[in-house]
Amino acid sequence: MTDSRDVFEIHLRWGDMDALAHINNVQIARLFEQARVEAFNRWFGNARKGIHLLVARQEIEYRAVLHYSPEPVRIVCAISSIGRSSFEFGYELLDPAGTVCALAETTVVTMTRDGSPTPIPDEVRAILDQHGGEPVAFRRRSGTPG
Repeated sequence: MTDSRDVFEIHLRWGDMDALAHINNVQIARLFEQARVEAFNRWFGNARKGIHLLVARQEIEYRAVLHYSPEPVRIVCAISSIGRSSFEFGYELLDPAGTVCALAETTVVTMTRDGSPTPIPDEVRAILDQHGGEPVAFRRRSGTPG
């Protein structure tokens, strides 16, 4: 796999802020979702309609407070691993100044139309492989509550 990460610029909405005047954690998950949708549209175009996916897992690590700005945030996105019937989207969310505010990884499973997991089709795998990158560098917990 080569490191060919894509960058997506996404504008924040005023309503994405919470009572503490920063972007709410649920909205950050939606920003990652938006990048994932835009990635699939960019990478697959109209062929996207024949691919059925299910999000099986998502992990988000918050690194810095994301404040509202009229300037777009950037989400750097790549496929961090590909398995038999699932693959991982890895993301990095940067504020307009370039500060990493959050990291995420989403496990996506390819499904049949009736909802059963199915192997990733070769043509889909080939496109995903073109957008490969390193696994997300999460800070791992030590097992000791802080």
